[in-house]
Amino acid sequence: MIIERRSFADKATLAKELAEAVADRIRAAIAERGAAAIAVSGGSTPGKFFQALGKTKDIDWSKVVVTLVDERWVDETSDRSNALLVNEKMLQGPAANARFFPLYSGGEEPTDAAIAKTNALMAELPLPFAAVILGMGSDGHTASFFPGGDTLDAALNASGPTLAIRAPGAGEPRVTFTLPRLLETDGLYLHIEGEGKAEVLDAALGDGPVEDMPIRAVLRSGEPVTVYWCP
Repeated sequence: MIIERRSFADKATLAKELAEAVADRIRAAIAERGAAAIAVSGGSTPGKFFQALGKTKDIDWSKVVVTLVDERWVDETSDRSNALLVNEKMLQGPAANARFFPLYSGGEEPTDAAIAKTNALMAELPLPFAAVILGMGSDGHTASFFPGGDTLDAALNASGPTLAIRAPGAGEPRVTFTLPRLLETDGLYLHIEGEGKAEVLDAALGDGPVEDMPIRAVLRSGEPVTVYWCP
């Protein structure tokens, strides 16, 4: 494991520092490759980070593509949609000039045809990612790699880019990038907050099956992971 753990006094400081780290990755990717793509996570944790990154002015946002690590299979008008969160919190001000690639491609279910449509769009991403920012649930899931997921093994091992997954703890059916595709990144970050999540991370760093805590697949991948945490 190549894990760097960074701790911050509060959420605002963490958001600012993580936004600066990701902005540096974006600028470097644009300088090197002419474009940058980032994959971000939804949920309640990253709102302040999204706002801080979106206000960054010294990025040529027209050369940036933003997508999601994973998504619930719901329309972007749903309050359960990660895309809605990104659009409302990040893609405002300077970052409004970025392009957004949604993972949800329509319909009530992530059928093979729907996933093929999503993957056709993801094939246009300027890879490798400049940055991938993961979250983590209290059950040890990350992205939509849930314990008990019906396609968990493929999600952790297939070349991707995305696939559908259903799991008891996931609520709606979901679409997620595969782990091998997420590891194609210049910078891999894990953003967690609260003492409870710190305890989950400590447990994940111990022995135990990946299937029980799928975040272990990331931590054991051999790729450097920088953890950003605050109480």
